Amino acid sequence: MKIRSEKDFWSGLMFIAVGVGFAWGATSYSFGSSARPGPAYFPFGLGVLMAILGAIILFKALTFEVLGGDKIGPWPLKQGVIILGAVVLFGLLIPHVGMATALPMLIAVGSMASGEFRIKEVLINCIVLTVGSWAIFIKGLGLIIPLWPDFLG
Repeated sequence: MKIRSEKDFWSGLMFIAVGVGFAWGATSYSFGSSARPGPAYFPFGLGVLMAILGAIILFKALTFEVLGGDKIGPWPLKQGVIILGAVVLFGLLIPHVGMATALPMLIAVGSMASGEFRIKEVLINCIVLTVGSWAIFIKGLGLIIPLWPDFLG
């Protein structure tokens, strides 16, 4: 069997693996009913849909000819390490420096993984995403997330 599109092949496998993983993980929770869905209802459904989508993409990669073949290039390890480091830094800092400081740091460090880093765009993203996260998670949902550093109260 010939792989006609490497990108579609690997992304289809990834979707299937993640979908099956979520659906399987959801089976340890209560499903409830259609009228009163339990905690497994939504992740199980999404996992199954993601696995089906992955199967469709995988089928397409194995059957339909793609112009150029969509080869997979080299893995961007440096960018992956930068983004993973930014997320780890965020997780370590948020309890101590608050969301108003940790989130812009996450955005700034994560943006350095791109070859198109522009300070003006990063600052705009920091402001919009921080204010939006505050509005959604702290004000809207009422989650208890520290907004400011410990020493500011």
